[in-house]
Amino acid sequence: MSARAGRARGVSWAAVRKLFLSLPGVTEGISYRTPAFHVDRKLLARLREDGENLVVRIGLEERETLMAADPETFHITDHYLGHPWVLVRLARVHRGDLRRLAEQAWRGSAPKRRRAARERKA
Repeated sequence: MSARAGRARGVSWAAVRKLFLSLPGVTEGISYRTPAFHVDRKLLARLREDGENLVVRIGLEERETLMAADPETFHITDHYLGHPWVLVRLARVHRGDLRRLAEQAWRGSAPKRRRAARERKA
């Protein structure tokens, strides 16, 4: 995921919601008193309390790559250092990058049967 000059940045909460709910089996709920998305009760993402960042599940290696490529968009706080999450600044993220990140979070969390059903449809 890389930022390219000329592409519009920034994603609204409505766009985040539409994106996550388009993934198979994803439901909307609450986590830490903020809006969140789950697949089969596993947390994929949630709005951070500041209302400006989205917390998204991601592998630690992938997180480091994202943060190195675009630290203004992808970052963490000390709280997330040892955990598989990245913070995404909604005002800066490109829609396509967020879509890829959401799909990656879904693939890493959805049960095998859901992933297999999606692959059969593709």
